[in-house]
Amino acid sequence: MDGLGRRLRASLRLKRGRWGPPQDNLGEVVKEPERALEHYLPNFAGGQHFFEYLLVVSLKKKHSGEDYEPTIIYQFPKRENLLRGQQEEEERLLGAIPLFCFPDGNERAPLTECPRETFSFVLTNVDGSRKIGYCRRLLPAGRGPRLPRVYCIISCIGCFGLFSKILDEVEKRHQISMAIIYPFMQGLREATFPAPGKTVTLKSFIPDSGTEFISLTRPLDSHLEHVDFRSLMRCLSFEQILQIFASAVLERRIIFLAEGLSTLSQCIHATAALLYPFSWAHTYIPVVPESLLGTVCCPTPFMVGVQMRFRQEVLDSPMEEVLLVNLCEGTFLMSVGDEKDILPPKLQDDILESLGQGIKESRTSEQINEHVSRPFVQFFVKTVGHYASYIKREANGQGRFQERAFYKALTSKANRRFVKKFVKTQLFSLFIQEAEKSKNPPADYFQKKILEYEEQKKQKRPKEKTVK
Repeated sequence: MDGLGRRLRASLRLKRGRWGPPQDNLGEVVKEPERALEHYLPNFAGGQHFFEYLLVVSLKKKHSGEDYEPTIIYQFPKRENLLRGQQEEEERLLGAIPLFCFPDGNERAPLTECPRETFSFVLTNVDGSRKIGYCRRLLPAGRGPRLPRVYCIISCIGCFGLFSKILDEVEKRHQISMAIIYPFMQGLREATFPAPGKTVTLKSFIPDSGTEFISLTRPLDSHLEHVDFRSLMRCLSFEQILQIFASAVLERRIIFLAEGLSTLSQCIHATAALLYPFSWAHTYIPVVPESLLGTVCCPTPFMVGVQMRFRQEVLDSPMEEVLLVNLCEGTFLMSVGDEKDILPPKLQDDILESLGQGIKESRTSEQINEHVSRPFVQFFVKTVGHYASYIKREANGQGRFQERAFYKALTSKANRRFVKKFVKTQLFSLFIQEAEKSKNPPADYFQKKILEYEEQKKQKRPKEKTVK
């Protein structure tokens, strides 16, 4: 492990977080460097600040050898007069970020051309809080061979589409001068993060262009604002996506391989989003840094992305019961073999039929997200949507989940067999723990779909009786 890898190990030690102890042990490395965004990150209604830091990370040649080490060369804002604990926390955070901005190792050389890439990562702090790094990698302005540079915005808010637009504005200013990035980011930092469906407008001056007004709008449906399903659909068939979903539902080990950081980042976030309203509670790293490739040997569940250049190292690693997905070729290089049999057959057919209907008419990313997400949400509505009726309240208001009665309430044997396995996962356990604490189901998208489904069943029953 090189010096940067050791620094990451030292900088990201986790204590027990709000969701209990970590599920694996990667030595001293961050036990959960990434987790699913939905539910784990706060559900921001608006009023928060957009970001904590803007960082520029570049490659600096090491004193010994020809390798390069990613280093922060610009930080906004600079924090002063921090308490000792705050300063230590900042040092841990800033010490870890460069490795995730350049996860593809240190063997680099100056380039004349470099593909522009947008990707993201999530870091878990010692207190259990989580921060997302939104990254844009590009070549700095100039002629001749140059080393790539990464602009990284650190925020605790999950909204990838919106931050991608912010990175567009940063990149536009970067092409003119670093000096004009500062006033734009200062204006953004002073702005209030909008509520779902709302817009915030920033005024920014650019030399030779004058004053510009930049509108940043949050999607109305906030449960999908952190994801874009288009990359996943370009790389894989609906049948393959369904098998990956089935593996994730049973909390298995899943590895994605791809060339680009953007593809890996988008596809793994999309896979985790299919689990809504549940949250992946295990190791979750959209782009595994070279120094952390040992993650793929862990015996515990994980969902990770690995660049294709490390394919052979992955294949040579001792792994058991893993689903290895080649996103470049749209194939499974390794699988357990039962992925097609995990979900109830009828519900599998329902998902595939729904995915195939009207997909060509879905044109915007929001329409595609809704189209892809809907049948998977409906799957959970049909299998576990009756959970609230099987939480019995004690006198003090604390709920107790009646597991056996819950899955026996399902009339379909296939659905019952699946749910008996699913209730043993941490996905379901964490969800039901929160439900036990709350006297009323949350008024979210999932609950809305449960109520719609129950209403449909009520309307269907009188018709069935009439036919009889």
